[in-house]
Amino acid sequence: MIEDIRIGLGFDGHRLEEGLELKLGGVKIDYPKGLKGHSDGDVLLHALTDALLSACKEPDIGQLFPDTDPMWKGADSRVFLMEALKRVKEKGYMIMNVDCTVVADEPRIAPYRKLIEENIAQLMELDPCRVSVKGKTREGFCKDDSVACFCVVLLVKA
Repeated sequence: MIEDIRIGLGFDGHRLEEGLELKLGGVKIDYPKGLKGHSDGDVLLHALTDALLSACKEPDIGQLFPDTDPMWKGADSRVFLMEALKRVKEKGYMIMNVDCTVVADEPRIAPYRKLIEENIAQLMELDPCRVSVKGKTREGFCKDDSVACFCVVLLVKA
């Protein structure tokens, strides 16, 4: 039946700033700048969280974890992902695959790709073959000195 399959799309983007730690997909990236955000700024986990929430017709990350709430200041984005995963399971869905594209000129994603994929797979309790992460350069898409991420997820009724 058609309602047994759901697709979700998530997007996030933040500017890079000196002196902040950079995390992508929950992995610390060796880079002199980090992503400026209310939480830890992990655009990959934010986009992935929104994709999961969207696929199961739940409120988005901004509604669940508003940047106006001091409780979420500096929060680890894994908390957001865990809440989205809980909601997916409560609605009776399982994750078939995850596909994420990080858009940035710097830092390069390729050296961290496998580690990020493995970390996401572990966080989501998925086989790593179900998680794809790739990097693309901006090609004029977003502001210089920023990182954006698109994620798509496919859910099926368990």
